[in-house]
This record gives sequence, structure tokens and C-alpha cells, in this order.
Amino acid sequence: MSREAGSPQDIAVLGAGNGGVAIAGALAAQGHRVRLWNRNSERLRPFLDGFDVVLRGAVSARGILTMVTSSIEEAIRGASVVMVATTSDAHERLGAEIATYAEAGQVYLLNPGRTGGAMAMWASMTPKLRGRRIFVAEAQSLMYACRTSGRKVNVIGAKTFVPVAAYPTRDTHHVVQTIRPLFECFQAAQSVLHTGLENIGAMLHPAIVLFNAATIERGHPFYLYQDMTPRIAAFLSRIDDERLALGQAFGLRLHSLYDWIKLAYPATEGETLCERLSSNPAYHEISAPTQLRSRLLTEDVPTGLVPICSLGEAVGVAMPLTRSLVDLASALLDVDFWATGRTLDKLGLAGLSATGILEHFNRDSTDGTTAPR
Repeated sequence: MSREAGSPQDIAVLGAGNGGVAIAGALAAQGHRVRLWNRNSERLRPFLDGFDVVLRGAVSARGILTMVTSSIEEAIRGASVVMVATTSDAHERLGAEIATYAEAGQVYLLNPGRTGGAMAMWASMTPKLRGRRIFVAEAQSLMYACRTSGRKVNVIGAKTFVPVAAYPTRDTHHVVQTIRPLFECFQAAQSVLHTGLENIGAMLHPAIVLFNAATIERGHPFYLYQDMTPRIAAFLSRIDDERLALGQAFGLRLHSLYDWIKLAYPATEGETLCERLSSNPAYHEISAPTQLRSRLLTEDVPTGLVPICSLGEAVGVAMPLTRSLVDLASALLDVDFWATGRTLDKLGLAGLSATGILEHFNRDSTDGTTAPR
């Protein structure tokens, strides 16, 4: 049964980065009892002087957290909802740790799951659950474009539409009914295949960083989106076309990058993708990374581009440009992302036909005791 919007809940937020602090502050401002966790206690240092979080910009609110901790057990004990806002490359490791303390009935929502996040976390959790019934789901993207400074959050933009799906699919309705009172932007998606292939960050971040690698390495600052150029935007459209073709192969009508920006941020204007990226108010003054080894490559490539390309290979959809980005990022950082990323084998999909993969994503249940292989 879902709770009324005004009913205070015990909620855990895992991850004290930009998104995690923003989510924790917004929920606390609604009157919920919020515990904020981070593995590295250094990230929690700003809270030594107080537990208040102030959101400014597109969202104006002030919330006081109930707890700040580096103990997973303390954070999730008694929580009805656990918002996971860590980097996506931590999902598997975190899931195995969470499972020791997870309680029946809890909802775990990845913000976001990138591609295959809910499946990866489920796979790492289920061997330790021993019959406890929990709900694992993923959001297609983070609801805020934001930056934190201490306990202050500058919310540059807030999305009005964020698809959510659970794994297994039968749990999506329950999850959305539970979390929608927290954030109205959450909407039910068809499956985690749908949310995973709507991984817009994977379409944007790696290519922009790779095409500006020398500028980043020289330490010359620039804006990630405001300084967009027509040719780079045209390349983004071409890799996005490969993603759309993959979605079509699975019978999914995915949003193009061009359409998604306007859907998520209605104030966006522009007739071209370049114009929409450079003029989107939510992307205003978002700086590019200051080093190449940033999450825009180390996260978006292995948990975005790799599983997307792997799905394409499985169903016979050529994705040469997308694959080239994985190869370039691997060579540039001297990391084999094909080996470290979310392959079909790691997601339990190796050897399945296109029909088998689609049936797996749309299945209504798992066996409840063992993880997908």
C-alpha cells in the first residue's frame, strides 16, 4: 500500500555527492526522517557543524537530516525507501553489502541505474537475502542538475519527467506508487530495458570528453554544454541514432536526445540539438571535468556504452560509432572497459536470442532466491 504524500517516512539516501545531498535535503524539507550515508566519511565532514541542507535555484527548500553516517546498517535500518545516489560503478559492490542488513518490504531506487543497474544490484543482493522480499528499481536519470558546496545545493534544473522501472517488472507499479509521493516527476516505464536504453548520459558525456581531451588535459576550463559546437552535436545525434535503432530492434520507441531534453526540461528552446544543449537553463554553467579520469568516462563508459553495445551485438544492430567511443576511452585511460564493464554475461543475458533477452527484461518475476546468472 502506498503512503499519502504528507505522511513522514524513514528514508535512507546512499551517497553524499551532488545528487545524494540534493535528494536528502529535498526529502527532509518535506518532513521525512532522512539518513544520509557515504562510505568515505570525509565527504560527510561538512555535516559536523550541522545537519541542515539548503537548496537554492530551481528548487528552494531547507531540510534538517536525522542522521549522517558511514554505517550502512545504521542508514537503512527501518527505512521504507532507500535512495541509492552513488556512482553506478558501485552498484554491485554496494548491493552485496546492503543485502546483509536489508529488511523485507524496503524499496531500493537507483538514481540513476544507467544501463542494467537494477539487474546488477539485484544479482549481488539476492544470494544474501534468504527469502526477504525487497523491491529494486532504477530511475532513468537523476531528477536534479545540481552542484553542492558543503551543505548548500545549487539546483540548476529539476526534471519534470523521470521514468522508473523495477526488476522484476511486476514490482514497478508498487515502486512507483511508493516513491511518487516523494517526487512527482517519477513515471512508470515499461521495463529496465527501457530505462537502461534511455541512458542519455552515455550519449552525451563520453563523446564530449573525448573530443575535448586535449583541452581538459591542458587545464583549460570550458562549459560542458554551453560551449557545444554544431559538429560535435551532429556526432552526438549519430550515436544517438544507433541507440534508437537498438531500441527499435526490441520494439521500444525511445526518445531521441533532441526530444528528451525538451521533455525533461520544458524551458529548453532551440531548433537544433546544438541550440538545445547550449541554451538549456538546467545546463547553465555546468563545467567540464578538470581531468580525463572523471566519472564521465569511468562511469558512463562501463555502465552505459558497454552494455548498450553488447545488447546491439546480441541482436545484430551495428553500432560502430558507439563502439569506437569505448575503444578510444579504453586506450586513452589504459583501461579495458570491455572487460570491466557490464557485459551481457554479468547481466545474466549471455547466449540469449533477441527474443530471449526481451522476455527476460519483461518477465514478471525471478525465482526469488537466486540471482540471474
